[in-house]
Amino acid sequence: MTLAIPRLKSCEDCPIRYNAVCSKCDPDELDELEAIKYYRSFSAGQTIFFAGDPLEFVGSIVFGVASLTRTMPDGRVQMVGLLLPSDFLGRPHRDTIDTDVVAETDVMLCCFRRKPFEGLIEHTPHVGQRLLEMTLDELDAAREWMLVLGRKTAREKIASLLHMIATRMAALEPEGGAGTKFTLPITRETMANYLGLTIETASRQMSALKREGLIAFEDRREITVPDLEALKAETGEED
Repeated sequence: MTLAIPRLKSCEDCPIRYNAVCSKCDPDELDELEAIKYYRSFSAGQTIFFAGDPLEFVGSIVFGVASLTRTMPDGRVQMVGLLLPSDFLGRPHRDTIDTDVVAETDVMLCCFRRKPFEGLIEHTPHVGQRLLEMTLDELDAAREWMLVLGRKTAREKIASLLHMIATRMAALEPEGGAGTKFTLPITRETMANYLGLTIETASRQMSALKREGLIAFEDRREITVPDLEALKAETGEED
């Protein structure tokens, strides 16, 4: 999926400035990050990392969406996560990466060379603190996803995934107009694989949510959520 990726002149122009690993940095800390920062872009479908690759850089998703997948010895592939704007890619103090990372849409990464970034964490408390917060948030999300996959109905699974993406997009664009609009970054087939459903079931549940006015779409990717709270009520979560 092709996205329009603008050029960024400075960190102040960055759309994830107040959500990413640098969100708590003061000007001096931003200068230190700037010295080891560079941008990389990947086309939709391009592999960013293969499992086992040397982890030469870590970084944040600025634009676009990437998937994390694992391949079993018999060749079966399972998507195990999605990286959305402001999510952090890579693990400091790890020499290699343990998943395939694929650009589901065109992706721009704000990259930091791994070794200098590891050193910077040691003496830049705001970066280390924010990275810890993001890691704990990721742990909470993984536990939540265990519930989604293990106990929720097909309708609740689809609603949960759509609500998660819509909520993240709304957080990045708080001034948005009526409803929350986003481009679904994965195909129905990939969505079904991620949620442990058949593609027919995933499509059926999407159509049912559309009929009931909980989501709207003219094509298969451009989704509008008129009321986030109404969609959340379909996830099976009370709070």
